[in-house]
Amino acid sequence: MDMTAEKAMSHYAEAYQKLYNRRPKDMRALDNGWVIVNGARMRVTELEMLTTQLQVEYKRDTEQRRSIVNRLMNWLKQH
Repeated sequence: MDMTAEKAMSHYAEAYQKLYNRRPKDMRALDNGWVIVNGARMRVTELEMLTTQLQVEYKRDTEQRRSIVNRLMNWLKQH
């Protein structure tokens, strides 16, 4: 079941905001399952895949930061 263009754009905007701390530019729905996001024309299914990639990148970034903080805390405990 495909998401509506509006729902897909909303999910993308949320993931983009979390990762880049800003809203995406020029988001609008076109006809027949097409959208424009940041100046690029794509199908809603492509936007869904891009959203998933952004979510994975955000999770990876968060885990990396957590790892750095944990290593620093462990180092401080030892010294």
